Amino acid sequence: MNITAPTKTAAERTGAHTDEAASLIGDARDRIDTLDDRIIGLVQERMAVSAVIQEARITSGGRRVNLSREMDVLSHYSHALGRPGTALAMTLLELCRGRV
Repeated sequence: MNITAPTKTAAERTGAHTDEAASLIGDARDRIDTLDDRIIGLVQERMAVSAVIQEARITSGGRRVNLSREMDVLSHYSHALGRPGTALAMTLLELCRGRV
């Protein structure tokens, strides 16, 4: 027995109370999805560049991680985005560490 869920209206999907607001929200969500895809691509690019840097540093006899540089990144994100920026930077640094 195959039971399908009833199709929701645009207003039900968005939480809006008018069709106009639902349309606006739907369009904005599409834009956010596009931005998220771009952000993911940029993070993946950052990870690849970080791997190149780590490889060069290790090959030259250095350490994989440069804590001074990481502090600069944390400060940059914190100044630009406030406290949540620090958490975002920590996540980016974690994603980019140890890929070599």
